[in-house]
Amino acid sequence: MTNQFSLVYAHALTENISGEMNIQTVNYQSKGVEISANVYTPAGYDAAKLYPAIAVAHPNGGVKEQVSGLFAQKLAEQGYITIAADAAYQGASGGNPRNTDIPANRAEDIRAMGDYLLQFPGVDAARLGVLGICGGGGYTIEVAKTDKRFKAVATISMFNSGRVRRNGFLDSDIASIQTRLKQASEARLKRLKTGEIDYIGTYLAERTPLSPEQLEQIPAGLYREGVEYYGDTHYHPNSQSYYTAESLQYLMAFDAEDRAELITQPLLMIAGSEADTQYMTQAVFDKATGTEQKELYLIDGATHIQTYWKEPYVSQEAQKVVEFFGKYL
Repeated sequence: MTNQFSLVYAHALTENISGEMNIQTVNYQSKGVEISANVYTPAGYDAAKLYPAIAVAHPNGGVKEQVSGLFAQKLAEQGYITIAADAAYQGASGGNPRNTDIPANRAEDIRAMGDYLLQFPGVDAARLGVLGICGGGGYTIEVAKTDKRFKAVATISMFNSGRVRRNGFLDSDIASIQTRLKQASEARLKRLKTGEIDYIGTYLAERTPLSPEQLEQIPAGLYREGVEYYGDTHYHPNSQSYYTAESLQYLMAFDAEDRAELITQPLLMIAGSEADTQYMTQAVFDKATGTEQKELYLIDGATHIQTYWKEPYVSQEAQKVVEFFGKYL
């Protein structure tokens, strides 16, 4: 990995130069777990001045050095103080068992990013926003329902982790809900009795590019493109596509759509017009009846994973997000 900050996205910051946009890795506690985060400060940053600030939440299995860092950097380039943090139990953050994926934890991660920003020199508490990507988008929706410190809320390719873990992707696995809940319960008992942790998904020990023939064996769309993004083109050793089986006890009782009417802040939801996950964004958007200042913005031609990295889609999203936060913060 050649980037000194271990960033793996295109046009990533490579060094800190006085007076220009800078990045610093910080650590702080959230509910007793040490969190690792990157804070981006804009060019000409002066702690005596006031700046708008944005917390950026990463996708399921992602880390701060990937797409959440990309958008944190793009916002910092436009004058925002931003933070991208690894979720507790994931990435470079602490917590065991590793890769525990519990909705309440992920929501607390976002609140904790807000906590940190609100104590960071130069942050204007009246101009705090939040951007969530993929799974981080679903948890951003959850947080925005009750945490009104966030004055404006945006998502990109929102993924409703609870609905998918419960019903299956595209609601295709409803018949096996009880079987999978039994699996989760058995995994919990196994941990208590033996200390062994059961996982769902694949551990990526190293970059694993697949051949065209191997990729053809994976269903087209989110999962095939996700394997390429996380396993090859944007691989990071801290980013993993597995989670504890026990997490299903919590994930399957969660749904970002529930009580979406509690969102009263301005809301921007971005999705690719060709994304097979678009149904999740649409469902939350339709139920977010508590705000009249809401917009669903489709990126023409983009799939879910392409919104993470591909041009011109990323530039279109960045422009839209900057316009949105510029208007409401």
